[in-house]
Amino acid sequence: MNAAPAVEVRQHILDTAMPILLGKGFSAVGLNEILAAAGVPKGSFYHYFGSKEAFGEALLTSYFTEYVERLDAQLANEADTPAMRLIGYFEAWRTMQCADGPDGKCLAVKLGAEVSDLSESMRAVLRRGTDEIVGRIAACIEAGRADGSLAGGSDAAVTAATLYELWLGATLMEKIRRDRSPLDAAMAVTRQLLNLPPGD
Repeated sequence: MNAAPAVEVRQHILDTAMPILLGKGFSAVGLNEILAAAGVPKGSFYHYFGSKEAFGEALLTSYFTEYVERLDAQLANEADTPAMRLIGYFEAWRTMQCADGPDGKCLAVKLGAEVSDLSESMRAVLRRGTDEIVGRIAACIEAGRADGSLAGGSDAAVTAATLYELWLGATLMEKIRRDRSPLDAAMAVTRQLLNLPPGD
């Protein structure tokens, strides 16, 4: 098997597994379910992943790589001010988390508490991924303070971490309550923390 198809099959397994795990969690999903959905024989799984834990690490790494790429594109959009880019990011977050189906749902919320207790290596991937996201938010806050579009967040790193933690918590509460009010509240607090006028 040459390298290109091997990489494609590996990614196909990860892409197939993502919505399944977003729906059911990590522990509740067996390898057979993932492989049947992907159309890949079980023996091949261990060629690409040494264990279910290694698979979980690869899944989280793939998720955060794609997430950060999308975030970089959104926060680098020079047609908008940094303030508008940040609000756009959180607006998109609210829209995706309130939508039906697993597409765009937050894997850090879905798997964070579960796998952090199961696997130190998976927890480390979650930590690195979330740190990257917070770092991007902090850089955007700093850019907004530099161009005057943001007056809030005197310590960009602290403000970014506070905002990300706020939105993770609100996303979890949206799942518990089955309504968007926690995400609406998170948006209101976000605007307050950034000293932006109230929105919709």
